[in-house]
Amino acid sequence: MQDLAGKVVFISGASTGIGAAAARAFGAQGAHVVVHYNRSAAEAEAVAADIIKGGSKAITIGAEVRDSAAVNAAIAAAAQHFGRIDVLINNAGSLVKREALEFVTDELFDEIVAINSRSVLAFTRAVIPLMRKQGGGNIINVTSVAARHGGGPGALIYAASKGFVSTLTRGMAKELLADKIRVNAVAPGVIMTPFQERFSTAEQLEAFRKTIPMGRIGDPEECSGAFLYLASDQLSGYVTGQIIDVNGGQYMP
Repeated sequence: MQDLAGKVVFISGASTGIGAAAARAFGAQGAHVVVHYNRSAAEAEAVAADIIKGGSKAITIGAEVRDSAAVNAAIAAAAQHFGRIDVLINNAGSLVKREALEFVTDELFDEIVAINSRSVLAFTRAVIPLMRKQGGGNIINVTSVAARHGGGPGALIYAASKGFVSTLTRGMAKELLADKIRVNAVAPGVIMTPFQERFSTAEQLEAFRKTIPMGRIGDPEECSGAFLYLASDQLSGYVTGQIIDVNGGQYMP
């Protein structure tokens, strides 16, 4: 994927898990990577160090994704440092906590939606003028298999927030075509990340595994190919408004 070399890729939530794996994968392709984080500064620095060690450029930028002003500042800082942003990956997200529907408070609902849904809008809104000015770009959102089937135990609001991301992806693809901005999404299934370690018990993970035809839980690196493909105009220049599922066959739309 020679066309990724030298491109500037901003990845939200890139300090751990799927985002960190994607950041390293883009670095390996010669891209300049902005490793965004919220609280995991040390982990973000480690990801950036790996990219730099491999011969590419990387910086870290911290920002609270629930704060639109902080998101705007993060995008502005990245653009000031590298001069442009070619690819935005809206990866930041969280389940926050598992909770049965009848016990979901307004505060919990607002937090889940702010992290998973509104952050995508905020980052996208901030990057559009930059991409328009430079003549185009690629936006890749991260949704979830939960958006397809409604989520696991206590994860309904998370699933719904990811459903918003899936629908937003399709609408954004249509709206931004005139600006030569392609918009697609990756929908991971059950991937072994700090997300699962925090929110899923060993029993829940085993139950999830049994629903996967490939018979195992995925690794973060197994999502990276989808991001690289969608970011490459050479490989996916005629692809927009699509959602690529990476789930071991757990859900086949």
